[in-house]
Amino acid sequence: MAVNAFEGNKAETKTMLPVIEAFMNAHDLSDVTVVADAGMISAANQQAIEAAGLSFILAVKIPEVPYCVRSWQGAHPDEAFADGQIFTQPWPAGPKDQRRDQVIYYQYRHDRARRTLRGIDEQVAKAEQAVAGKTAVKRNRFIALTGATKSVNRTLEAKARALAGLKGYATNLAACPDGAEITPEFVIGAYHRLYLIEKAFRMSKHDLAARPIYHHKRESIEAHLTIVFAALAVSHWIETQTGWSIKKFVRTARRYRTITIQAGPHTITAQDPLPDDVREIIAKIHLAGRH
Repeated sequence: MAVNAFEGNKAETKTMLPVIEAFMNAHDLSDVTVVADAGMISAANQQAIEAAGLSFILAVKIPEVPYCVRSWQGAHPDEAFADGQIFTQPWPAGPKDQRRDQVIYYQYRHDRARRTLRGIDEQVAKAEQAVAGKTAVKRNRFIALTGATKSVNRTLEAKARALAGLKGYATNLAACPDGAEITPEFVIGAYHRLYLIEKAFRMSKHDLAARPIYHHKRESIEAHLTIVFAALAVSHWIETQTGWSIKKFVRTARRYRTITIQAGPHTITAQDPLPDDVREIIAKIHLAGRH
């Protein structure tokens, strides 16, 4: 694994591809699949990924109710979406497009809809209070300002409610890594494994207390990044070998100490006795380390 640091004023398209290409060269890969959230991939980044001939699975923003969803609603006017229902929208490349054929999958989730609708209700209620003059006008997407006139943007509210529960996933994959046909479940499942990345960053910030610090020299910055990622790698290794979370391991193991005292020619070692569960975990680490 390589750790890279770039200047803060360098565009993402100038940092993302060099890291991906370095990883591919290091592991002799002809293609990788870039999986990213919609907030992390700009239009320029996606174009750069496509221009490099790479595969991707990306979350997509949904500004309007997609055509495939509207078509289903038109054919099923009295039916509600089923939890987990998936809608497929092919997006073939045109003769002049410099890209592969793509597919966008839209999935509906009851829990996602419930959370989104609750947030819409809260924002609309605040907008109504502000329009009525009962509270100050704060940043709220459902408040429409026309000169000095305030109103609740009911059109935007209706569109937001119509999209509640839907999430889009775009991919240009032609086949799974094992050669099997791409399915919506594979694409959506691969995207949701991003939680492992988010978990790693939470682990580094909280469990390892490796929060950002200020450095000015490149050597110091790269040293700090290397230490953090090395600690993260060791933490994952401990979790794999023991079955304990690193949070549980650190909180449990930190209570036990071993000290060595040199008194003249004599060396005295004192240690806290380990309980059975901690002794078993330490034995697993030692055994794995020998292999």
